[in-house]
Amino acid sequence: MKEKEPEVKFEKSLAELRTIVDRLEKGELELDESLKLFERGVGLIASCSTRLEDAQRRVEVALKQKDGKRALKPFEEEPGEPEGEA
Repeated sequence: MKEKEPEVKFEKSLAELRTIVDRLEKGELELDESLKLFERGVGLIASCSTRLEDAQRRVEVALKQKDGKRALKPFEEEPGEPEGEA
């Protein structure tokens, strides 16, 4: 039976994913190492995606009004921040 890995914080997973992408983009790794990093990256993407979906559900629950209707509002962008670069 495989032991469950300890939960890693979202930010740490995202930082590791960025490092993996940087290393893969350089193209200096051997095939086996590239495949191992790619597989690790896919796992990190799945983990981060699950955490983001969970966070979205928690926000929706927190914003639900007493009458059961959602009071969802889009996140405000930072002043001067171009759209799509959050």
